[in-house]
Amino acid sequence: MELLPRSPAEFGSARYWDHFFRQRGQRSFEWYGAFPELCPVLHKYVRPRDKVLVVGCGNSELSEQMYDVGMCEDIVNIDISDAVIRQMRERSASTRPKMSYLLMDMLQMDFPDAHFQVVLDKGTLDALLTDEEEATLAKVDQMFAEISRVLQVGGRYLCVSLAQAHVLKKAVEYFSQEGWVVRVHQVASSGDKQQFVLPVFVYVMTKFRKIPGSAAQILEICPEEQDKPMRVESTEQLVAAVKDRQHYALLCSQISKTPCREQVSLDLCDKESGKPRYTLHVVDSPSAKPSRDNHFAIFIIPQGRETEWLFGTEEGRRQLAASAGFGRLLTVALHREQHYEGMAGIQAELSGKVMELAPPSLPARQQVPFLSVGGDIGVRAVRHCDSSPLSGEFVVEDVKGDGTCYFRRLIFLQNRNVVQSEARLLAPTPLPGQKKRRKDKKKPSPTEPPGAIDKSYLCCEHHKAMVAGLCLLGGPDALPGELAVLVVGLGGGSLPLFVHDYFSQARVAVVEIDPSMLEVATRWFGFSQGDRMQVHVCDGLDYVAKLAAEAPAQYDAVMFDVDSKDLTVGMSCPPPAFVEKPFLQKVKTILKPEGVFVLNLVCRDARLKESVLATLRDVFPLLYARRIQGEVNEILFCQPGPAGRRGPAELGARARALEGALRQPGRPWDSSYVLADMLQAVHIL
Repeated sequence: MELLPRSPAEFGSARYWDHFFRQRGQRSFEWYGAFPELCPVLHKYVRPRDKVLVVGCGNSELSEQMYDVGMCEDIVNIDISDAVIRQMRERSASTRPKMSYLLMDMLQMDFPDAHFQVVLDKGTLDALLTDEEEATLAKVDQMFAEISRVLQVGGRYLCVSLAQAHVLKKAVEYFSQEGWVVRVHQVASSGDKQQFVLPVFVYVMTKFRKIPGSAAQILEICPEEQDKPMRVESTEQLVAAVKDRQHYALLCSQISKTPCREQVSLDLCDKESGKPRYTLHVVDSPSAKPSRDNHFAIFIIPQGRETEWLFGTEEGRRQLAASAGFGRLLTVALHREQHYEGMAGIQAELSGKVMELAPPSLPARQQVPFLSVGGDIGVRAVRHCDSSPLSGEFVVEDVKGDGTCYFRRLIFLQNRNVVQSEARLLAPTPLPGQKKRRKDKKKPSPTEPPGAIDKSYLCCEHHKAMVAGLCLLGGPDALPGELAVLVVGLGGGSLPLFVHDYFSQARVAVVEIDPSMLEVATRWFGFSQGDRMQVHVCDGLDYVAKLAAEAPAQYDAVMFDVDSKDLTVGMSCPPPAFVEKPFLQKVKTILKPEGVFVLNLVCRDARLKESVLATLRDVFPLLYARRIQGEVNEILFCQPGPAGRRGPAELGARARALEGALRQPGRPWDSSYVLADMLQAVHIL
């Protein structure tokens, strides 16, 4: 500890460094970055015939190792410490005759202009730029000016640094404004995480003649795993890119030493586009019994299934890790904008990176298994991409579910982990008299549509519960007959389509604010309008307000399944304006006395949710609630009068009777859809 300076200012003091090197003796001192790690980068920018200046050389072995491997011999080393210069002269005098050590201050060098092709700095800038005081910044400007003076045009200033934000920003701004090309390399780690946590970087500043009046900057970053540099637009972007890599290194260091108490999430981005390619979640299972082979595994989530509860929620991933029986499970989600070459290709691409996230208990040379559902990466085919002023960017995609079923999904990209609408696809059936084709050895192309929309199947559990709530309509023994139903929020149209098709006397009005959604539902989800199905493209708030004023008490059921575009609010469905008391009173006005208001509520903010429920209770005397298992959704059934209060037994009986009425000969029915089951967990609030 006695070698450390008493203040940052001492890093620039010759007296301090004389004391430091006398105390340390002959042992070399490397700030960071051993020669084997730096060598691949140095080889790119140092040629054997170059004349190289090393500023602030200290007693580092870097110059000696460059000389000994034949990288370069004409090396001049300078330092302000007389003690270290004498020490280094003794060490290299007989074995490295072309290399010299000079006592010199890099802020006032004696060399002529344009004397060197390379200036090499290992940690010297970091030692000098310890703060952003005016005096310190003046010294750094002087250092940069001297380096610029002694470098030839086309020469390179190579600065090995930990790239603290203020250090990197200062260097990049100074040299880019002088018209130099700036490239930042991340140095590949030796794998010894105990030695140094932070990654090491090399700034490569290439000197060009400054063009008067030109403001163009060339700024690039070259990550450790690739040679091709990535261009960035500004100093801020370059600093942010470096900071991302520093945070990743700290994360890897942390989780390599101790188990994760909370799940850790990170994105790995595509090298070319910079867009996320993989989303990783690190899940530790303290309950897993340790054995020789169950320390660590990688689980590849099949494409299109990342939104499922088991893969898309913390609790689900925790359950997945526990059932897999590994101490640490790394789940990997694949992004829709990317192309993947099967499981083997993903394994080859990720094998090096995922080992940086291995647990501390993993034995050396332990093979880590890659797992998936069914051993493949699933199928995802994007059918349609578009954007609208109201919904933003969205995609329609077909994905392979569990087993042989395919599903069509609508995803709003501002909330890409939420399925907005979903429909099951029917397997194509041969025409009458048409023979089935023999099985081909080739797998079917994932871009071929499996078939038409299965309108009998409700994919979303909350839609099933909303339909089951219609058994609340009518008197004690009556079942819904002629119905007037208002659905606010179209999406893919599955909910209004089901009501229209299975309640044969129902008249369904749908309100959708975004005309693009009507086009998507019609083109991609089999939705159509007719005598009993009409869509009104307008704001649901305005439509209900107008009805309340002009035509009260006309609907048997009003259903809200409308999402909020404001992701800053803890309620994603519906928008807050739809559950304000004045508007809910208008909803009550347009309901018939024995009607039902069905609301899909998705609220993660406990206080906000309680406030919404309190408002609903103020407006509607009778309020039932049905939680959707494994999801945040809660379906609320609100009735204008308390006379319709029914207990669990009566609800179950009415649900079974309604299901019996809906199941007609010749009409397909999903056998897993049991209305009574949908209402089993309903409770009165």
